[in-house]
Amino acid sequence: MSTTVQGPAGGARRSGRRPVTTRFEIEHIAFELFSEQGFDHTTVDDIAHAAGIGRRTFFRYYASKNDVPWGAFDDQLLGMRATFAALPPDIAILRGIRAAVLEFNRVDRQEQPWHRRRLQLILNTPALQAHSTLRYASWRQVVADYVALRLGEQPSALVPQSVGHACLGVCIAAYERWLLDDGAVLEDLLDEVFASLERGWGRADLG
Repeated sequence: MSTTVQGPAGGARRSGRRPVTTRFEIEHIAFELFSEQGFDHTTVDDIAHAAGIGRRTFFRYYASKNDVPWGAFDDQLLGMRATFAALPPDIAILRGIRAAVLEFNRVDRQEQPWHRRRLQLILNTPALQAHSTLRYASWRQVVADYVALRLGEQPSALVPQSVGHACLGVCIAAYERWLLDDGAVLEDLLDEVFASLERGWGRADLG
């Protein structure tokens, strides 16, 4: 159990903890506060005080409290685009997406318990759903851009957009399964569901 003292504006600050300056540290502290106080009742000031930082430092990393569970999502999307760009030009489209998605979702072992908290917040916090819709759209667009490039179509065309939606759907299904099973491995679940998508759901594996 952590000991807390009051920060300068009344927010709880963990005694004996040095001020933090990394994104991961701020997120871990925020996740603890969200668990203790609830997402809706935790303020930016609460997070800043608990981390021993100022509001200015907080907003250097996040535009709002709603961005905290998403972490460095924009940077990860850039990494996903780079993964797509580095794929062999003759790889099957769905196989390429599968490889990129697995890379996108690779998390260090020590970070995985925190990643569970992250996904719990994103998937199960009502106050985050409108914000999450924008993030989901950005992720889908990265996939749609890759599909469009491979097919020689516009990213806004039906097939690229449909593939983006389908891939996001199977990812969310894998995330939800992972959160229900402490013994499951997220990469294995994603690999399994994308392999099924590659084979085609209208074939014998679904009857």
